[in-house]
Amino acid sequence: MAAVEIKNLSKAFGSLKVLDDISLKINEGENVVVFGRSGTGKSVLLKCMVRLLEPDSGEIFIEGQDVLKLPVNKLNGIRKYIGFLFQSSALYDSMSVRENLEFPLMRNFSFTPAERERKVKSVLEKVSLEDSIDKMPAELSGGMKKRIGLARTIITEPKLILYDEPTTGLDPITTKEISQLIVELQKDLNTTSIIVTHDLICARIIASHAVVLNDGKIRFEGNLESLTTQDDPFLKDFFTNEIIEAKNGRI
Repeated sequence: MAAVEIKNLSKAFGSLKVLDDISLKINEGENVVVFGRSGTGKSVLLKCMVRLLEPDSGEIFIEGQDVLKLPVNKLNGIRKYIGFLFQSSALYDSMSVRENLEFPLMRNFSFTPAERERKVKSVLEKVSLEDSIDKMPAELSGGMKKRIGLARTIITEPKLILYDEPTTGLDPITTKEISQLIVELQKDLNTTSIIVTHDLICARIIASHAVVLNDGKIRFEGNLESLTTQDDPFLKDFFTNEIIEAKNGRI
């Protein structure tokens, strides 16, 4: 059974169709990178998968269940085991690192205070930020916020992790560190991952499979090496621009 199977998924905002009859199958343990220009529906795809947005039509099967047909209580049961790392890391500014990490445990599970403490310290150790447990988000660098966001994503031990631009705004060294950390955690936790990005450095470190969206459709699906050698004019133009920007030091 595939970890995720998307069938004929469509989503429009007014007259703009950002997802147009998308079908995609993701196997357990895969790291799938989703590329595309801004506004091509990459983040919309992730949000539809956890029903932060409701698609107009289609089916999304996670662990064999169509999440679009589940009542709220059963949907929340599935969501417990889906991690979502937002582009901004989405930490609560008024909460310490400890409180940010405890929040999903208190909201969705019945752990004792001692169990929560052990889990918080364990995930902070995995992201090498044990000494930041009592810091506030304002005291963290951009890379540290990404690591704490990642720690909060994995603290519930998800089977599926959705990453929305995990390296945006980071310098090249931190980009590599975060990308390598994602791979290490994927192996350690045996998760399936879907990573929305435009960052080739991130993709080359993480990806076992790649998808490119354009005009609401899947323009390409396959391995990363074959993607960057395609004769398709759109793909050549897209990745040539990314490579040029990488050489200029953006990624």
